[in-house]
Amino acid sequence: MFDPKRLIFIHGLEGTSQGVKARLFRNLFPEMKISDFSGSLEERMLQLYSIIGNADNWTIIGSSLGGLMAAMFAVQRPMQARRLVLLAPALIWPDFAASLTAPIETPTILYHGRRDELIPLQRVREIAHQAFSRLEFIEVDDDHGLYQTVQKIDWREILEKGT
Repeated sequence: MFDPKRLIFIHGLEGTSQGVKARLFRNLFPEMKISDFSGSLEERMLQLYSIIGNADNWTIIGSSLGGLMAAMFAVQRPMQARRLVLLAPALIWPDFAASLTAPIETPTILYHGRRDELIPLQRVREIAHQAFSRLEFIEVDDDHGLYQTVQKIDWREILEKGT
C-alpha cells in the first residue's frame, strides 16, 4: 500500500504546481507533494532530491520532463522508489538512454498517447523496455498532455498495487 505522504507529482517543462494534473492530484491526495520545478534539468533534479531527501518508499508520478525526472531518480536511487507512474515521459533525453547500465526493478506504469506529436511513442517504448524490467506500457488515444487519460485513470487502484 502506498503512503500518501510519500507520493509526489512532478510536472513537465512548462507545467506548474497549479496545472490541470497538479490540481487533479491535489484533490485526490491532499497530502501529496506537489512543488514547482524550474531551471535546467540538473537544477530540477537537485530540487527533487531536496524534497525526497533520504526517505524511501516513494511513489512518483511524472509528466513529460517530470516523467524523465522520475525515471532518472529511480535509476540513480532505486531503493527510494516504490513505484513510478510516467505520463508521456521525455525518455528521449539524450543522456538518459546512454546512462542506462541495466534495467531497474521499480514497478513502472507508463501511459503514452498515440497522438503525441512531441515525444515519439515508439522511441519511448524502446527506451522504457531497456530501462524498466517491471514495466506496464499503456498506449492510449490521447495527445502529449494526456488530459483525457488522466481523468479516466483509477488513481487509487494503480497506486495501491503491490510492488
